[in-house]
Amino acid sequence: MFISQAFAQTTGGAGGTESSLLSLAPLVLMFVVLYFIMIRPQMKKQKEHKAMIEALAKGDEVVIAGGVVGRVSKLGDSFVHVEVANNVELQVQRPSVVQVLPKGTFGK
Repeated sequence: MFISQAFAQTTGGAGGTESSLLSLAPLVLMFVVLYFIMIRPQMKKQKEHKAMIEALAKGDEVVIAGGVVGRVSKLGDSFVHVEVANNVELQVQRPSVVQVLPKGTFGK
């Protein structure tokens, strides 16, 4: 009296697998777009930064994290000594070097 009748649905056979594949298509498309817009450029930027850090040489003018500008005075395996003023030298980790400046940018 209060309960309506329930009718069973018929299965679509092979059509059911097609609809499930089509429902996954937007999700797959979203991951592909995410890869090309966010993940791939970030990996490229990390690769360029690593190459820049490995190519550091004594006398290079650099910007370290925090915006401090100086000249590389000593190089170690994991640390770099950056001279920021006369007789003032900072010891920083290699990854903290943000940018290598053109020669002559940092004047004394």
